[in-house]
Amino acid sequence: MGANEALMARAEGRPADAYSSRERPPKYQIKTAPRQRPEPVKAGVVRRRGFETIHTLEEMVAEFDYRPTAGRGSYRAVVLRKRLGIDRGSVRVREEDRYSFFITNDREAPADELVLEANGRCDQENAIAQLKGGVYALTAPVKDLVSNWAYMVMASLARTLKAWAALLLPEEPRHRAGHRAEKRVWLRMEFATFRAAVLAMPCQVVRGGGQLIYRLLSWNPWQGALLRLVERLRGCWLY
Repeated sequence: MGANEALMARAEGRPADAYSSRERPPKYQIKTAPRQRPEPVKAGVVRRRGFETIHTLEEMVAEFDYRPTAGRGSYRAVVLRKRLGIDRGSVRVREEDRYSFFITNDREAPADELVLEANGRCDQENAIAQLKGGVYALTAPVKDLVSNWAYMVMASLARTLKAWAALLLPEEPRHRAGHRAEKRVWLRMEFATFRAAVLAMPCQVVRGGGQLIYRLLSWNPWQGALLRLVERLRGCWLY
């Protein structure tokens, strides 16, 4: 949630002992021997040229009850306070605090775990980019508001169906690792790529012997995943 004035006042008014320090886990889990990191050449260039850089000095988390102005109930607000150091060249110019807020109805999980989970799930910019340039849900092609709303909903459903298809992909025990990787790729695949690789797959439809036969006329790496999805859909009820 955006750092509005009301939330900022609540966060800055919290006592010092309400905040607890937070340590971020390492970005990458090293499964083999750690390798020697190369010399940070870019940092030296930035210092020599006197550019301004921002460094995170510490992170603190706190929480409080929050009730929206038009809301009927209260929620749990978790605030992340970052202490930042701003350097120009090799000189520390100033230090400042910046706040981020997370609103949730989860009352059980620790505050630092909620922040980590939110960071892992936050992909709004990619979602907006896909809605704008992938399915063109935000183009507003017609003249009245209701028609544009209907167009946006239908286009958004197309992207939702892509995610739904990815989540439905079955994982066979023998190839679980590979199938799970395919699900992740489908889930994050750009819609234009998904349309070209899966939806636009050339197919010949033949009717004969009281049945329909679908013949795939070309091959691409996603045929196996598509056929597994078809088998999954044939064996389940769709509501």
